[in-house]
Amino acid sequence: MIYISGSKKLYFSEFNKHSSKFFNIFLMPIQHFFYPSPIGILQIKASDEAILSVVFLNTSPLPAHAVKMQSPGISGQPLIDNCLLQLNDYFYGQGRNFTLPLRQHGTYFQQQVWLALTDIPYGITISYLELSKRINKVKAIRAVGIANGQNSIALMVPCHRVIGTNGSLTGYRGGVWRKRWLLEHEAAKAHGVRQLF
Repeated sequence: MIYISGSKKLYFSEFNKHSSKFFNIFLMPIQHFFYPSPIGILQIKASDEAILSVVFLNTSPLPAHAVKMQSPGISGQPLIDNCLLQLNDYFYGQGRNFTLPLRQHGTYFQQQVWLALTDIPYGITISYLELSKRINKVKAIRAVGIANGQNSIALMVPCHRVIGTNGSLTGYRGGVWRKRWLLEHEAAKAHGVRQLF
């Protein structure tokens, strides 16, 4: 089940800071919904066209105004229902890849890093050094690590698959314990390995 609430917010889209158009500002309906995963509640924000953010909440109470959804199909919004189905499949089924439209706004450098993250296969980890090499920014490994940590679409942009060169888990926005769980969950389904870290 998921929990959903609706709101309207000003949404800022950065295009090119070197052009005369710095921001495109418009009213966009944004849905907030909450998915109870095995490792905590995910707060998900979505427009009519794309998933905007997926973050783990560190507190268990849900917003009092959230509406309980028992099953997919009753939201009347195909994107939300599809997101719920894919999350269920990732956590409880055989799902390995998300095929949802994503929209995460950031600098050109951040977009490079986040795009490279989506190329890391399920059940595989790479180092921050390797990630910096993939975007041809070897000398910017620290900045790559920061951009990785600024990813706001967990799971679907799999920043949890990046670890230290020495094999350490380093940090994770959702908590290192969740990073360990996700990596072991994927390794178990992909390779039959139950514990890596």
